Amino acid sequence: MSEEQSVMDKMAERKAKLKQLHDARNNARSQNHIEVKKELERDHLPKNWEIRKQKADWLIKDKANREAIEEKGLDYDRVKLLNVSALDQEKIDRLKKKRKVGDQGFADYETQTARQYQRLIKQMPPKDIQRYNHQKEAFGEEYYSSNPILEGKAKDSKDAIKRMVDDLEAQADKRKNFSRRRMHNDEADIDYINEKNARLNKKLDRYYGEYTKEIKQNLERGTAI
Repeated sequence: MSEEQSVMDKMAERKAKLKQLHDARNNARSQNHIEVKKELERDHLPKNWEIRKQKADWLIKDKANREAIEEKGLDYDRVKLLNVSALDQEKIDRLKKKRKVGDQGFADYETQTARQYQRLIKQMPPKDIQRYNHQKEAFGEEYYSSNPILEGKAKDSKDAIKRMVDDLEAQADKRKNFSRRRMHNDEADIDYINEKNARLNKKLDRYYGEYTKEIKQNLERGTAI
């Protein structure tokens, strides 16, 4: 009887161990499914989404702190500097100066479009990020599809429409300044054979014109040695 009881106890122990392994496998499978779903959601987000979200959260927190400090009649910038060491502030100033890169000019249409996109998202206030998250929760997986049908569901606010109109008008004004057509001078000397050669000559003249001016005049007069 004791031997049979020992065998039964071993079987019960092994069944319990097997059930424990089954539960661990099911739990791992469930966690893996959740992580895969989160990864797919992250793949549909912009590449810099985490940085944008952190920046938006920081702006919201900074704004709340500023309002709380100013309600007490204190200068928020001075209070903020009291918690920052001189070395940290110097490091922050260096990073800000490093990030201020001048306009590099036109490179290609892809780069230009990317710069335009980055400029537009930097202008988005934190409340737009919050509105984006609310819409994402309301529309569900449909919001992440490559061709979402949101007609009649999402309604733009008057402030958002006004910002878009103001930005488009500013872009139009900027294009007027930088896209003006150069007037052709009929009296200028023709020293080129085609448009490409004319652009090359202008570029050479910008860099070497002051050094070759006398040589060019001598050649034109026929007095060059």
